[in-house]
Amino acid sequence: MCQSFPDGTSKQNKIEYRLFSYISINQRGKPLESLPVILGLIGATTPQTGLKATAVLDEKQYETGIKISDDDLAKCNIIKNSFHGEWNYCIKPNC
Repeated sequence: MCQSFPDGTSKQNKIEYRLFSYISINQRGKPLESLPVILGLIGATTPQTGLKATAVLDEKQYETGIKISDDDLAKCNIIKNSFHGEWNYCIKPNC
């Protein structure tokens, strides 16, 4: 079953989905003035469930402008949500 996620969260990462509200609460009212400050606030987040958040800066340069052909996209098992399927969807394995 497909599920909609809050803005700013990854559709594939369920841990991020569980921690997002706690990270937002922890950052509330604090100026996010530098990457070390942001990473520290995320790392200091611990919800009542006992999950521990860690954050590291990924400085890798990723290639942009990669295009996927219509044929390759048609081969993907994309299941669109009934509410704004152009934004809310699941990509499932083709097994």
